[in-house]
Amino acid sequence: MPEFRTVLIANRGEIACRIARTLREMGIESIAVYSDADANAPHVQAADRAVHIGEAPAAKSYLLQDRIIAAAQETGAEAIHPGYGFLSENAGFARKCEEAGLVFIGPPASAIDSMGSKIEARRAAKAAGVPIVPGTEDPLDDAEQIMAAAKAIGYPVAIKAAAGGGGYGMRVAHTPEEVQATLDGVRRDAERAFGDTTVYVERFFSPAPRHIEVQIIGDQHGRVVHLGERECSLQRRFQKIVEETPSVAVSPALRERMGAAAVALAEKMGYYSAGTIECLVDDAGEFYFLEMNTRLQVEHPVTEEVTGVDLVREMIRVAAGERLSIPAGGVPATGHSIEARLYAEDPAKNFMPAPGEITVLEFPSGPGIRIDSGAAAGTKVTFYYDPMIAKIIASGATRDEAIATMQRALAGTRVEGIKTNLPFLEKLFATEDFAAGRINTRYVDEHLPRIMA
Repeated sequence: MPEFRTVLIANRGEIACRIARTLREMGIESIAVYSDADANAPHVQAADRAVHIGEAPAAKSYLLQDRIIAAAQETGAEAIHPGYGFLSENAGFARKCEEAGLVFIGPPASAIDSMGSKIEARRAAKAAGVPIVPGTEDPLDDAEQIMAAAKAIGYPVAIKAAAGGGGYGMRVAHTPEEVQATLDGVRRDAERAFGDTTVYVERFFSPAPRHIEVQIIGDQHGRVVHLGERECSLQRRFQKIVEETPSVAVSPALRERMGAAAVALAEKMGYYSAGTIECLVDDAGEFYFLEMNTRLQVEHPVTEEVTGVDLVREMIRVAAGERLSIPAGGVPATGHSIEARLYAEDPAKNFMPAPGEITVLEFPSGPGIRIDSGAAAGTKVTFYYDPMIAKIIASGATRDEAIATMQRALAGTRVEGIKTNLPFLEKLFATEDFAAGRINTRYVDEHLPRIMA
């Protein structure tokens, strides 16, 4: 059974800091990589060593597969952890690592391939007996085909890029007259983001559904477990803002059904490492497969807080060939945990990114508060990368306690030098709707003026 002495982290920001922390706890040397813009970034300081890999744009640094592999070889790393984003769901990169004699700390490339196309993912889910959102199972070529499919499914419909994910590459057509312009927009987005303009159509639920995901993790010995669900319904423009576990909308029976479906899909794929099955849940309590993320999720800390499982540690152990340390049947959740994403963006300007230098960055501490951040005073937030500054995680014995802890954590957070969404988060957590769990995927977009009043 291989043991890692050195692991390269092919990422930046808070997730690179997060991985470096677990590697240090495991006694494994960590290697950071950095661009010109990140020479003095916290993730560089968090690692034992660091290697410069290129210019500020991600395409000239964090997405340079050969340069990252060379950095691993130069430093004697045996494995690469991709974190999330960048190369984390790139099957070609996973294969390149293997060809170079490096272990990719993630799922097999075949699983990434299967789930990388949302059309193929729908087919795989259906074959595993997982309910899928009504839609097409073949790519559509033009507006006429989309209108024919939409007539059968019923408007509104989501026109989605087959290579999309995480809310990108998706737009909604409410009438036949909107189809052509919506299709053109999706294809522009898809070409720019994924280099693949293949599209398909799914029902766009009305009333709005909830977005519920199930955390799974498997080892290379054929065992897969689920660690419960996360509620991810609070979003802006299909991008997650707040996540929590457990969901107030998921009964024990629904949790068991969703967990069993997630495990069945993973087992059928021969999946190992961490992954997430994302679903939509309608008003009737029925769930439908949406997509699978073959990587660690941004919101993984809330699952860690209620289960006590270090998902990064498990990923590293699994990649080294070890068996899951999690008991058969998973780990029962204890308490409640909520995560809020703190972004450098200006609520007064439609939440546009707000680059600049952070002059003051202070977070509170205390029982129930966890901060995962890749920034510090002096950090420059640029247009080159995602503007997330930190994840604020609050936990408690009950949901009410977790909300109260989150409110204290937000009140004790201080950021100066740039605009952030902190005022928005404080107002969001103060709403009666959030306290009552009356949320869905379109809640923020539809109620934003009232939230900010």
